[in-house]
Amino acid sequence: MSATAIKTARALALQYASSQQSGPGETFVDGLKDFIADDAAWNISCPIDAVAGRAALIEAFWTPLLASFPDLGRRVDIMLAGVFRGGAWAASTGYFVGTFEKDWLGIPSNDQAAFIRYGEILEITDDRIERGFLLLDLVGLARQAGTDLIPRSRGAEILPPAPRDQDGVRREAGPPEETARSMALVEDMAAGLLRYDGESLDSMGQHRFWSPDMMWYGPSGIGTARGLGGFQRYHQRPFLDFVPDRVGGNHFARIADGPYVASGGWPSIYATTSGAPWISTALPAGEKISMRVMDFWRREGGRLSENWVLIDIPDVFRQCGVDVFAGLRGS
Repeated sequence: MSATAIKTARALALQYASSQQSGPGETFVDGLKDFIADDAAWNISCPIDAVAGRAALIEAFWTPLLASFPDLGRRVDIMLAGVFRGGAWAASTGYFVGTFEKDWLGIPSNDQAAFIRYGEILEITDDRIERGFLLLDLVGLARQAGTDLIPRSRGAEILPPAPRDQDGVRREAGPPEETARSMALVEDMAAGLLRYDGESLDSMGQHRFWSPDMMWYGPSGIGTARGLGGFQRYHQRPFLDFVPDRVGGNHFARIADGPYVASGGWPSIYATTSGAPWISTALPAGEKISMRVMDFWRREGGRLSENWVLIDIPDVFRQCGVDVFAGLRGS
């Protein structure tokens, strides 16, 4: 993969996001043909799931979304590009922002401003998006509008901010040595997770990889935590109790760019539920499940200082026989 191909992918991803910063919905839809291949494959959060082709993407996602948020705009907090298994990829996270004027996916509107947190990873070939993966924090959207799809988070219920240093939108490639250093740190951290002995969280040696004042920005339902202790208390311990046999790292893409790294798996994790409470809820034991996950990390020096995480929580509940949208449909 040439540096030119990565540069082209970066420019296309930035233009694609920029075209959605503001404006009437027709502008969004008309502009999609300039960026997305006719036969592009798309995967979007539950309950939308797999979509084949640009026309189907417009019908299943963009048209209903814009009908509900007529003044929709995209705010990008992180954007990076890189190569994975010979392909050019771009990843971004931030928010879609608009006035929630009409019910969407059964979620009742409230005619107020709302932020839809997203993570998006794109495979780009020959100046077009060929594959797209889009995770949306629908639990968080519903909560802003006054509806709880699932119990409240253990961690802090906030809208995660942009990177502390406000340098997340990578308009130029980072120095190769810094990019390599970031990727190596994330891979070493992930390898440590595999060394869990089933009892002590210290067995994973995560203190070696994270800054003391790290911030972990989980999805609504899990919440935000500060410091390794907060991360372990509000997410890691409940998660490992819930799926003690989890196997992760099945990524469709993993890229680094300067101090930033992004990865995604659809699914990334395979596991069996134990019946222990997760997200303050005891889901059935013995369910074979998978998890759609995206991560964005920022490295500072030799440690990871911030981690933005999106998980398709409604999909996990669905696999356990719980439709979080059912009550909204009156069924």
